[in-house]
Amino acid sequence: MPIYNAPIEDMMFLFDKLRNNKNYNEIEKYKEVNSELVKNILDEAAKINQNIILPLAKSGDENPTILENGVVRTPPGYKEAYTKFIEDGWTSLSCDPKYGGQGMPKTVSAFFDEMLSSASLSFKLYSELSIGAYNCIHHHGTEEIKKKYLPKMVEGKWSGTMCLTEPVCGTDLGLLKTKAEEQSDGTFKLNGQKIFITSGDHDLTENIIHLVIARATDSPKGTKGISLFLVPKFKVNDDGSIGSRNGISTGSIESKMGIKGSATCVLNFDDAVGYMIGPKNKGLHAMFTMMNLERIVVGIQGLGISEIAYQNSVSYAKERKQGKTNNSKSTNGADYIIDHADIRKSLLNMKSIIEGERALCFWLSQQTEVSLNHNDEKVRQEAADFVSLMTPVVKTMFTDLGMEITSDAMQVYGGYGYTKDQGIEQLYRDNRITPIYEGTNSVQAADLVFRKLVNKNGDIIDKYLNMIQNDCNIKDEKIKPFVEDLNAHIEILNNFTTWIKEKIQNSKDDASAACNDYLKSLGFVSIAHAWLKVLEVSFKNYDSNQAFYEDKIQTAKFYFKRVLPRMENHFKTAATGSEYIMNFNFK
Repeated sequence: MPIYNAPIEDMMFLFDKLRNNKNYNEIEKYKEVNSELVKNILDEAAKINQNIILPLAKSGDENPTILENGVVRTPPGYKEAYTKFIEDGWTSLSCDPKYGGQGMPKTVSAFFDEMLSSASLSFKLYSELSIGAYNCIHHHGTEEIKKKYLPKMVEGKWSGTMCLTEPVCGTDLGLLKTKAEEQSDGTFKLNGQKIFITSGDHDLTENIIHLVIARATDSPKGTKGISLFLVPKFKVNDDGSIGSRNGISTGSIESKMGIKGSATCVLNFDDAVGYMIGPKNKGLHAMFTMMNLERIVVGIQGLGISEIAYQNSVSYAKERKQGKTNNSKSTNGADYIIDHADIRKSLLNMKSIIEGERALCFWLSQQTEVSLNHNDEKVRQEAADFVSLMTPVVKTMFTDLGMEITSDAMQVYGGYGYTKDQGIEQLYRDNRITPIYEGTNSVQAADLVFRKLVNKNGDIIDKYLNMIQNDCNIKDEKIKPFVEDLNAHIEILNNFTTWIKEKIQNSKDDASAACNDYLKSLGFVSIAHAWLKVLEVSFKNYDSNQAFYEDKIQTAKFYFKRVLPRMENHFKTAATGSEYIMNFNFK
């Protein structure tokens, strides 16, 4: 079984030293969320993830969820762990105290999301969609709906799902067939089938609250006719108690490459009673409240799995002997593989990406809180635009690079990595879904290029890059080489941005073929920006903890020398256009 030690020191470094966002620090309700409180939360989070949840990863992979006589049963140990999980209040961490939540900011809950992703992604998914459903209901539900459903969801006694995909439609939701017929009492009866529903059914909670997109019988075709409905597995009585079974059944559980402990279900809705959430025909707007936050969390999944893959790679490299290095000191004919230059390069590649991603995620968490809670509407809007811009970047970069890192981890292990005994190949399999679900990474790239660079609020990418360049105005001579390097790559990105904006107007195929390259270029620069913030603090505080800050400086140096330059090649290849692609004749 893989080892895992929650990276609390790095998380607390970010919380203590990079929580310098003026707008974030003006949010009144978080002023009492201090370092001592956060450290206590992370210490307890580490205990449950390392001691209770981590062992579930292997058991869930070897004993997947099963559908037995219409009942979905989770792997051994899941029920007991989930009971402890909700007793300790982890489902309520970031929820509104009005409904029983602890009210922690995303700057804290994102750390917990990462830990949980490292320990067992399959187990995490049973509570993750519940938080997404909670957020959607909290933003768009009526007071009556919120009062009736949210307390139990916050407590963890009830869970939630997101039901979008159907056999006839994946990303193109305008093709959906699920119908909702209004009843005389204002409720709706839903009929249709949803597939690939994460945690669609299980035996961990008393009730499951499905958020389902469907088309009312009198609504127009296409996405303009989509509404959102709350459809509980068991009907809920007026007093909040659980009533009779609703018209929802599980048709099957998908047999998957990874995350086998998570129940990915086919759900059938047969005259299932539902309640409309938000305005009629505006269901996608409401659902995207859940989906956009979920996309960031999926990025954190990639980060979490990368972290555990890295930790085990380092541990193995320190124990495994193979071959002689150029500066061999071995007396028995072999050196530890961590002394080989190529292995060290792989490990530093992982480490520099992971720590840069974590810093970027912390910055994005602050922006998210500002977008939701700052008193100034203009400040909220600017932060919301930055979050909108960076959501597809974080989702795509963290998961794609997660595939790179888990693959490299298997390579460090050699033949042992390919066997099930070490647990490394499971990390690769479990992570493989992250670039696919919540909108494939190609969809994310298209969303970035065609919808996020410029919107009704102006040229968002220009504002973002100007913000980075303002942050580059650092006088410390020690940081000057990094600043110069980042500015040079920002100039490349500016040129790429000008190119792709032109192509959006006069050659959509060129732009489409370049979407992934553009996203990657922006992602590498964004991570470098996060590293710059880390470096500024590291040089400033160097004497207070030389070992820690020297590690940061050297890791950043690798990122700037070996990882950041990858972005330039993305522009070079993208700028070759698409004619030779679109005119190719596949036989």
